[in-house]
Amino acid sequence: MRLGANMGVVLLGIWLILTGLLPFLKYGVPYSATILPLLALAAGVLLLLGRKA
Repeated sequence: MRLGANMGVVLLGIWLILTGLLPFLKYGVPYSATILPLLALAAGVLLLLGRKA
């Protein structure tokens, strides 16, 4: 696999874990309303770039 596809899968995994854990955390993560969508966008772009190559 290429680096773009691998990085996309890693970012997707991080996004899924954070999205699942955030409701259970006692304290919120600062800027999570901005960070999580950007992380999802980056993962999607890298996955699409990996598929085309």
